Order: sequence, then C-alpha cells, then structure tokens
Amino acid sequence: MEQKKDLNQFDIPFAKRTYLNTSNSTLLKKFIIFSPFLFLLFSLTLLRLIRDIELEPLINLNFKIERNHEHRILGHLPYKEISKDKLVLIEPNIEVHVDMRDSLLNMREEARKNGIYLVFLSGYRSINLQNDIFYSLKSIRNQEAAERARVSAPPGYSEHSTGFAIDIGDATRRETDFETEFENTDAFRWLIKNAAKYHFKLSFNKNNQYIDYEPWHWRYEGSIEALKVFESSNRKL
Repeated sequence: MEQKKDLNQFDIPFAKRTYLNTSNSTLLKKFIIFSPFLFLLFSLTLLRLIRDIELEPLINLNFKIERNHEHRILGHLPYKEISKDKLVLIEPNIEVHVDMRDSLLNMREEARKNGIYLVFLSGYRSINLQNDIFYSLKSIRNQEAAERARVSAPPGYSEHSTGFAIDIGDATRRETDFETEFENTDAFRWLIKNAAKYHFKLSFNKNNQYIDYEPWHWRYEGSIEALKVFESSNRKL
C-alpha cells in the first residue's frame, strides 16, 4: 500500500502535441516558391534601367544626326542651281523657272484687274551672284556670317537659285521694296488672300526660327519638280 501511495505522489506528465502556426507556414511556403520569380523580375527591371541609361546618349546623338540630315547652314537649306535651259526671261534682268512663268504672269494680271499693281524685284540668282551678295555686299555692313544669314542665304543655300523664288513689291509703294513694311501694302494683303490660287507660298513668315521675316519673298509650288525641291522646307522640324 505504501508503495502504491508513493507512486501517486509523482505527477506523470501527459504527452502534448504542438502545432505550427498554419498562416505563417503557408506564407513562408509561398515566399519560397515565388522568390525565384521575384528575383527574375527584379533583375529584368534593373537590366532595363541600365540599358536605358546607356542608350540615352545614343538616342540623343541619333536625334541630332537626324535633325542635321538636312545639312542646314546657319538655318538655310541647300538648293541646287537650276540648269539654264529651264529658265525663261519674263522682264529685263528677271528670269524664272519655266514651270512657274504662266502662273506668275497670270497672278500679276489678275491683281491688276483688282487695282493691285505687283512689281517683280528679283527672280533667279546664280550661285556666283549669291556669293557676291553674301560675302561682298553684306560685309560692307560689317555683319558677321550669322547676322548676314538672317537676311540673306549663303551661296548654294538660296531658294532663288532654284528659279522657283520671286521677290515681289507694290508698284505704288516702292519705298517698301525688300522691307518688312511691305506687309502694310495693298499688294501684300492681296497676295495673302490670293497667292495660293496660283501655287505661291510665303517662304519666310514671322514664325521662322532661322530667317528673318520676308513678306516680299514667295516661292512657287505648282509642279512636281518644285514640290521635290521644297519638300524638306515644308517638313515640320
């Protein structure tokens, strides 16, 4: 009896079963499963960022090359000189491309019927003449090349060498010849309203970023050849 009593004096521990937190275990398993994908995604993002940083100078360089593809000089586009056999004389000392002759003369005649008297100031100019104008005449004014280019194209870069450009004045306001004040004449106002009917376009408007405003300078775009010549100029930059 005493032995049995002694046995009862000791507490015999019961076996206990412990359980892991199921939510934490599931999260850990998911992290282990998806960690390679997360690492791959992070690596791809990092590689793309590095590539963009490395390519940015090349993109800027390509943009500059593309912008310079037109080979502008001081803002002026290059133009080939028209061959002599495509020039016609419309007035003493004024020649133009044969393609524009009829439209130009018809425009002047129509203006006259409306009481507007257009006068032609300058048509075709050879590259040699443009050379004299740009380097000799303009140097007398003590202007640097960039200053001259605002008002006169370098040789080989003038629309006048194509035969498709014409400078126009008002016969009743000759003091405005080659002056911005020409925009205040009846002749200019008539041209703005009607020149497009005869395929003429103002070359250098007030929004031109390279060349000063020239209300007297118009170009002809009424033939395929003329459109090809001025394709770069008509393209927005």
